[in-house]
Amino acid sequence: MLEKVGKNFSPNLRRIVGNTAWLFGEKVFQLGLGLLVGVWVARYLGPSRFGVINYAIAYVGLIEPLAKLGLDQIIVRDLARDSSHQSETLGTGFYLKLLVGLTNLVVLVSTVMYLKRGNPDAQWSVAIFAIASALTAFGVIEFWFQSQVEAKYIVWPRNIAYICTNVLKVILIQIKAPLVAFVVALFLEQALAYFGMVIAYHLRGYSMRAWKFSKKRARSLLRESWPLMLSSMVIFVYMRIDQLMLGSMIGDEAVGIYSAAVKISEMWYFVPIAILQSVFPSIVQAKDISQETYNHRMQKILNLMALVSYSVAIPITLISPYLIQIMYGPKYAGAASMLTILVWSGLFASLGMARESWLTTEGLMKFSAAMAATGALVNVVLNYFLIPKYGGDGASIATLISQFLAAYLAGAFYSRTRPVFWKQTKALTLLGWIKR
Repeated sequence: MLEKVGKNFSPNLRRIVGNTAWLFGEKVFQLGLGLLVGVWVARYLGPSRFGVINYAIAYVGLIEPLAKLGLDQIIVRDLARDSSHQSETLGTGFYLKLLVGLTNLVVLVSTVMYLKRGNPDAQWSVAIFAIASALTAFGVIEFWFQSQVEAKYIVWPRNIAYICTNVLKVILIQIKAPLVAFVVALFLEQALAYFGMVIAYHLRGYSMRAWKFSKKRARSLLRESWPLMLSSMVIFVYMRIDQLMLGSMIGDEAVGIYSAAVKISEMWYFVPIAILQSVFPSIVQAKDISQETYNHRMQKILNLMALVSYSVAIPITLISPYLIQIMYGPKYAGAASMLTILVWSGLFASLGMARESWLTTEGLMKFSAAMAATGALVNVVLNYFLIPKYGGDGASIATLISQFLAAYLAGAFYSRTRPVFWKQTKALTLLGWIKR
């Protein structure tokens, strides 16, 4: 029976389904193991020390988009369209990312030594995470496998690294290790994953030695990617600036409790990410086939994003107090109300992710930066006024409102992005599932 159904799918669709299955399998596996070990780590560290780690992640993440340079989807798109210039595209992307990553490392370490004087845990945590951020240059190998719809060569290295480092975290808990040891474990997870991808790339018959840097290609990539880079930076602002402001205005314990809610509210984000990573090459190809095929495919993706979001947000809203109590314990009880608010941000976040694919395909990345900047500005202002009065709940409200504005409503104010805004509206109201 399954064989007959499979034969009805085109080879391209079978590749997409298979690729998505690999990505889903990876995330489901990591979600299960991560929930078990991650919650154990959070309970062991307590809200205050757990807050230090999350503050450091947010601090490094503030300029991490610079290390990525907004190149991710651009490189995947170009490789999906024409893989004949693989060595030049990957090589140029690698060296650009490495240069900026090392520069960021110096800036981050210098500033945290001043801002967190007398807090060695925070200083060491930022320094280690900054080194991990510089390693994202090796992520260009991941883009190659994405463009070829070969997720298994990404999944295996990540899962092996994930298993090893989670075993290490359990050992660290048993020996009552200090906070910095857990930061090193997180660094090793990323380093081992990239090392595994390098091996997989070479086993597939390719070589990093063939990569070459091209000034002309660099200018071309940066000309297109800078709006996405700015967009990523401002997206981070309205996704993570709340943790930095909570840490500065209230303290590490508030960050720890809020981070517990954030982690649960975002634990399902792998679903839209995995889907979009798999279908993005087919969206690009649909644009070349016909406008009708392209529009139809884009609407279906947005519909799916909304449906998945509702199926997660509604149940979590109903059980959030019990969920926090069971997972994190009484010390994190305050996270329940925050989770109830934050989980609805995912609805707009997933629609926004799908919109990014549309903007990239249309060559309208500059609008992405403008809309994200709107959300970032609103988030900072709302956090400034809401955090002193409502703490983590105020930060949650600020995040939800800014996501609504940046990922959805802002698209209505630009004539060139209005088509995708109406597609998002149909998906949001579930009208996209009604066939004419």
